[in-house]
Amino acid sequence: MSNAHSGRAAATSGSATDLMPIVPDDQADLPTTATALYVEVGGDVAFVSLRGATRTVAVADMTILPVQVRRVLASGTTAGGLHAFTIGAA
Repeated sequence: MSNAHSGRAAATSGSATDLMPIVPDDQADLPTTATALYVEVGGDVAFVSLRGATRTVAVADMTILPVQVRRVLASGTTAGGLHAFTIGAA
C-alpha cells in the first residue's frame, strides 16, 4: 500500500500513526513524544508536558487527554491502561 505521507515531516496534529502502551517511569522519557494519551482506567495521571511542565490531572475511564507528553510519572499516577498516541513516519 502506498503512503501519501512518506517523506514528509511528522505533524503534531491529525490522526496518530500508532498507539503504544505506557509504563509510567519517574526517570525516563517516552521513546516517542505522545501527541495525546488514552487512559483505560480512570484516576490521576502525572506527567511532564512537551514544554517541561509537571502536571497531574484526574481523568475518567476511557479518556483521551489531548496534550503532548514527554514522560508519564510513576509517582502520582493511579490511572491504568495508559497508551500514547504517536505520530511518525510509517
